[in-house]
Amino acid sequence: MLEWIGAACFIILMAILWPVVKCFGAESHSTLLLPRRESKRSAERCDSKLEGQGESATVALICKPSALANYLLKHCMTFCKSLSIPKWNWRMSSSLQTVYGALWPFDCPVHFIRDHLQLSDDGLVALDWAVVGAAHHKRRRTSSNSTSPVLLIIPNSYGKITRNVLKLCEAALSHGYLPVIFNRRSQNGTPLCTVKLQQFGDPTDLREAVRYIRYRQPAGQIYAVSESTGSGLLLSYLGECGSSSYVTAAACLSPVFRCQSWFESGPTRPFNWALLLYQKICLSRYKTVLGELVHTDNLFSSCSLKAMEEALFCHSGSKGAMAEGAGSWEAYWERNDPLRDIDEVAIPVLCVCSQDDPIRGDDQATLPLELFESNPHFFLLLTAHGGHCGFSTSDEGPIVWSHQALLEFFRATTDFFAAEERAKLAARRRGVSGAGKTFRHRSVSTCKRLPVCSHNIHAIYNWQRSYTR
Repeated sequence: MLEWIGAACFIILMAILWPVVKCFGAESHSTLLLPRRESKRSAERCDSKLEGQGESATVALICKPSALANYLLKHCMTFCKSLSIPKWNWRMSSSLQTVYGALWPFDCPVHFIRDHLQLSDDGLVALDWAVVGAAHHKRRRTSSNSTSPVLLIIPNSYGKITRNVLKLCEAALSHGYLPVIFNRRSQNGTPLCTVKLQQFGDPTDLREAVRYIRYRQPAGQIYAVSESTGSGLLLSYLGECGSSSYVTAAACLSPVFRCQSWFESGPTRPFNWALLLYQKICLSRYKTVLGELVHTDNLFSSCSLKAMEEALFCHSGSKGAMAEGAGSWEAYWERNDPLRDIDEVAIPVLCVCSQDDPIRGDDQATLPLELFESNPHFFLLLTAHGGHCGFSTSDEGPIVWSHQALLEFFRATTDFFAAEERAKLAARRRGVSGAGKTFRHRSVSTCKRLPVCSHNIHAIYNWQRSYTR
């Protein structure tokens, strides 16, 4: 916590002085202006605005029309519920929303039991299993026979466990999930046992962690949630493993889609400086050992997120090869762009975003609307206000609006798949399984480059992707 004191104070002061003026000028932006194309391309949208509120953020669901989309609109009440925020409220400031979701103190009743997982190259990642209250004193592990669903949480790529993540763990536990946080090498107290850090979009470590979770909880379905820049890792994993990912459904909170451009332009200055400072503080612990492979002078004198990423993983800062295959900046993103295999994603993915996100940047340039309007697996829940992983409302209950939305999404998709399977079995019993509208079937794909996801997907999914019809 001490490592965050300087960055936290800096962010709070800058967030108050810099953008608070916009808080009072937000009236002209009270309506959600969707950057939609005036073409014949259709998309499902659910817009709502509460009457009698001083300021209300409209919510829109943007996706390709499908049976699943219709089901979500009918059964996910949060998708059509406005974020009630009076115009004079501090929540109208996207920067304050962002700081609140990341750093505001929270008396969290959740405790964590840590598993260290040794990887195939002898590196270590950590899995933190969330439990409530004193339960962690009574048991060290959850039962492998438990049928409770597992919620795999991937925090931001810098490893900071934010207030938003802790609140999500608490909400998940109250809904019967087993939350587990994935910690990358060297992050959040995880020892660095090999001189190797995880590249931005390299899902190798996450793949091994998911296989371990599946081994430990074979009877429970796995759902995945990523926060902020951590979405790059989740999308890379889902794209590389395709229908063999072991994940039933996934959600991304305030994801960054166009990551190369984001590193090159960076977020607004206060947040750019804070992220840079926090990363330097975390890496300084390993300065001596990292000095064997990278130019630490270049690394710790970096003035931008791009320069630091280059110093770690590209030739511009390497003595040896911090990561095998290091090369130019463009080559690095060919291997790590989260959208490189996006067409291979084979499960429903919900992305929750706000138009005023100060980290991601301008929504016109950073949101790939064409992805959501053309790919039946992706759903965008877009609101006018909420900042970056904030989404706090003036009438907020024990569960944050965005967390309620993704939990409803997981429940609805599960119910939809179960209903589809029941209908299919009933048709077979009647002997008419070959008649009428058939389910689309896509053959099981294996992971690219590293074919270690050789799972039998029919043991996990038996709904045959029928929701894409």
